[in-house]
Amino acid sequence: MVRIFTDTSSLFTPAQGREMGFDVAPLTVTIAGNTYREREEIETPEFINIINQGHLPTSSQPTPADLMEIYETATAENPVLHITITDGLSGAYQSACGVRETMDNKEYITVFNSGSLCGPQWTIVRKAVAMAKDGASVEEIIEQLEYLKANDKSFLIPQDFDYLRRGGRLTPAAAKVGSLLRLVPLMTQTADDRQLEKAGLCRSFAKAVEKCIETFHKLGVGEKHMLMISHAMNLTEANQAKEMLAKEFPGSRIDVVDLTPAFTTQGGPRCVAIQSMIDIEK
Repeated sequence: MVRIFTDTSSLFTPAQGREMGFDVAPLTVTIAGNTYREREEIETPEFINIINQGHLPTSSQPTPADLMEIYETATAENPVLHITITDGLSGAYQSACGVRETMDNKEYITVFNSGSLCGPQWTIVRKAVAMAKDGASVEEIIEQLEYLKANDKSFLIPQDFDYLRRGGRLTPAAAKVGSLLRLVPLMTQTADDRQLEKAGLCRSFAKAVEKCIETFHKLGVGEKHMLMISHAMNLTEANQAKEMLAKEFPGSRIDVVDLTPAFTTQGGPRCVAIQSMIDIEK
């Protein structure tokens, strides 16, 4: 059977992976001089509390040792399919490919670039696990994952322009103007999935959600899709977005989940991500 491997960028915890029959490596975050394995040693509420004390965080991909521990088990009968966060927004895919090249059994290891993060990657991993349990081959699984990969859309609504500026996703001048005018930035993935780009500067959080809804309608989002709202300790606005989406897409499943510390490092405290993806249960 194909062994599915991913990391916490998929929103699964290592414990959830063990319960469901696949492997999840933690991303790491560093803050206030300490490094933690997220979802094992630190969760988002504690992480944001440390940020609020004035500390700036950084994040890192899984260690080569984490990858090699799983890769070493790959055989012809039990190949490993490693599903990573989208290449470009993280170095995880390139790093995994590099580690794979060092392995003597590399022909039994496949690294798949999900082209996504958070909700869509969560869906891709779930589909891969279900197919592996049904006895599908790596090639059969990837064929289905490519379809899911081509049918998702992601938006990010940050609350802090400084996180976008430090990440190079807004120029210092644009960040300063946005902060002064109290605008709400709306970001989306580029067409090649490798970066985030500005989709708009909105007058309010609700206006940003309306712009997401407008795009989802243009893309034909409907009952065959599900919507995921993930947030960094901002349940109030996450629930506001859920109410607005539920009115526009009454037949779609809508989930609200917590973002991980590593994603909080990128989007900033209280950021909200809104994503559409194929509902694999329909």
